[in-house]
Amino acid sequence: MRFAVSAFFLLVLLSYAAAYDPLDPNGNITIKWDIMSWTADGYVAAVTMNNFQMYRHIMSPGWTLSWSWAKKEVIWSMVGAQTTEQGDCSKFKGNVPHCCKKTPTVVDLLPGVPYNQQFTNCCKGGVVAAWGQDPSSAVSAFQVSVGLAGTSNKTVKLPKNFTLLGPGPGYTCGPAKIVPPTTFLTPDLRRKTQALMTWNVTCTYSQFLARKNPNCCVSFSSFYNETITPCPSCACGCQKNNKCVKSNSKILQMKGINTPKKDNTPLLQCTHHMCPVRVHWHVKLNYKDYWRVKIAVTNFNYRMNYTLWSLVVQHPNLNNVTQVFSFDYKPLVPYESINDTGMFYGMKYYNDLLMEAGPTGNVQSEVLLQKDKNTFTFKQGWAFPHKVYFNGDECMLPPPDTYPFLPNAAHRNLLALSTLISSLLFLLMSIW
Repeated sequence: MRFAVSAFFLLVLLSYAAAYDPLDPNGNITIKWDIMSWTADGYVAAVTMNNFQMYRHIMSPGWTLSWSWAKKEVIWSMVGAQTTEQGDCSKFKGNVPHCCKKTPTVVDLLPGVPYNQQFTNCCKGGVVAAWGQDPSSAVSAFQVSVGLAGTSNKTVKLPKNFTLLGPGPGYTCGPAKIVPPTTFLTPDLRRKTQALMTWNVTCTYSQFLARKNPNCCVSFSSFYNETITPCPSCACGCQKNNKCVKSNSKILQMKGINTPKKDNTPLLQCTHHMCPVRVHWHVKLNYKDYWRVKIAVTNFNYRMNYTLWSLVVQHPNLNNVTQVFSFDYKPLVPYESINDTGMFYGMKYYNDLLMEAGPTGNVQSEVLLQKDKNTFTFKQGWAFPHKVYFNGDECMLPPPDTYPFLPNAAHRNLLALSTLISSLLFLLMSIW
């Protein structure tokens, strides 16, 4: 009994620890319910989902939201979203509700729905951008008309047991909490109105809950060492050979092979690491006051296009980024005294879509960084990142003892080269 209790508390602690992201300590998804009007047997509410995560977005096929009603509520109608099932509404005569389930499951509508079914910030197929990439697109909303519910602030019962899939597991939602009513400005900005009642639900993400294995890995190389440090073997969990496809397989020529499955089952290219995504960091050039890195992201999943992808890197020299050539870049400074983390993401309409595995399934850019002479070194793997995240999930790095090392003779070779150049210059000057 004591062991079971201890194991339970350990699991709870691990879940909370994994949900806390030190690179985005305030990141969460907040779901806000604003009651806009009372009806004869309930209320009409605007439900807004704000993604306050700096680098974790909700990609296709989008979010799924569910909850449990506190009483015997029904959903009369919805605008901007729909429930996946109607449930048993046989007891209603004439006007039949949109959903009678005790635990409704709601999804966003697809783009292009008729105008009378649209609501502000709806109808994007459940795709929600990260706050750090595009705050204006980091929101989704719908309207719901609830019946057989309370008709005043005192009689309304808050829904409970909220669950959010984005699009898969990983999010844990807290209980609904009543907060001060939301205020709204009229179009002429001269008058404020407010919701009749407001409550919030906060959901946080845990990679520990989302999957048992990483979803990406990192490899390293450098100009000063011929050794290429690959991703660790089975970095993302090895699958059986019949679950992956070789890059030259005839199966890839079959029609519809790239069509995603409903359960998002991947079709991976056979590799030693078996990861859907690999990030490669190459130390390319060394100048007097600067150094240059090439970053390449490769997709090994034949059934997945990554829209609005993001790459977060932690490295001490990111406090002095001079130029990023083919990606957009934004520093992430969760702690004001430390500036060692940045987010790379695709340029809109240029490379913000990472295509499925194949010849076009990669994006890359070079980064120019200015040296800090007090800290800069190529020794002991300093030139390689401490942490790498792809689409909000931490990638597996190689063991530190496998990093490309700086040869012991490197400094002597550089010194000998500079001496030779000086001698040649002196000889040329003597001849002239």
